[in-house]
Amino acid sequence: MTLPTEDGPRGVAPAVALYSIIGFWFFYAVLISLRAAVVGFDSQIEMAARRAVVTLIGIIVTWVLYLVLRRFDGKPLTIRVVAAFSLAAPFALAMAAANFYVFNIYDPVSMFPDADHEKYTQQGYALTAILEDALSRYFFLAAWAGLYLALSYASEAHRTERRAARLERAAQQAELRSLRYQVNPHFLFNTLNSLSSLVMKDRRDEAEQMIMSLSNFYRTSLTGDPLDDVQLEEEVHLQKLYLDIEAVRFPDRLATRIDIPADLLTACVPGLILQPLVENAIKYGVSRTSSPVAITIRAREEHGLLHLTVADNGDKPPSPGDGGSGIGLANVRDRLSARFGDQGRIDYGPQADGGFAVNLFLPLNRRGC
Repeated sequence: MTLPTEDGPRGVAPAVALYSIIGFWFFYAVLISLRAAVVGFDSQIEMAARRAVVTLIGIIVTWVLYLVLRRFDGKPLTIRVVAAFSLAAPFALAMAAANFYVFNIYDPVSMFPDADHEKYTQQGYALTAILEDALSRYFFLAAWAGLYLALSYASEAHRTERRAARLERAAQQAELRSLRYQVNPHFLFNTLNSLSSLVMKDRRDEAEQMIMSLSNFYRTSLTGDPLDDVQLEEEVHLQKLYLDIEAVRFPDRLATRIDIPADLLTACVPGLILQPLVENAIKYGVSRTSSPVAITIRAREEHGLLHLTVADNGDKPPSPGDGGSGIGLANVRDRLSARFGDQGRIDYGPQADGGFAVNLFLPLNRRGC
């Protein structure tokens, strides 16, 4: 069985990060442009061009911030929060410096011809302007960093959910395999006991026939994956092979009846789900009496469910302790629960006219096995 693997790199995917960065800066550019239009600044076209340059620089700076924050993915949440809001400060300062250069140092005359341009060169003016602008840009970058942390947390939670789902699926498959593999050794043990009895009684022909039937049974039952469903027709065929084996032991008192509508023969069922039930019918219904016993395998469709019945008309039904112990009914109950959850169930008990019946209810699936 293949173990679940990781879901790739941690954190926010580069494409998602890029879209969020572009979205943030597009919103910034639109908001600042609307403010400039409302205030009525001169040189709107020149300002829009420089604003586009600042926006592009902002996208690049924020992308570098994303690359730095990625290095903290997988760290405790506290460290990631401190890193995000601490690193936003130097990047905000870099953005403020770039903005100051684009709007105040690079050819300010063409944009503000009547302004006092000498103040840009005064001592301390540039530093003060940059620090003031950096403060507002810090909150802008901190907001994006907060979004990044939220996206990263959501990605990590989704990744954990996928891994948990795969682990649960793997555990369920392991449980199903374990329950399925319990059937064959138990069946083989019973058959070898029967074969030993025939050999000790020097019934060589019957022993040879049983060996051939046993070979046919295992050749058919071991070809499929334990997790695969099989058509009901194939499942019933396997039970006929098994009953052929038991018919060697009980040639005069074992009869078989199959009552399955043609449209249900292609319904899908878990492989060998009927095997423990037929074994129980032999063990408690046939071997404990000297009278002829008929084992019936029946299928019906009821309210969208497949209703399977294995019944015998033996006069010595199993006691409650027999029915609920060992590999038999407990195995079938656990397999139905692991495979179908609440949609699969089993009930059993004595029949009104004698004998014992076991009923299985599982989802009816005709879509192919």
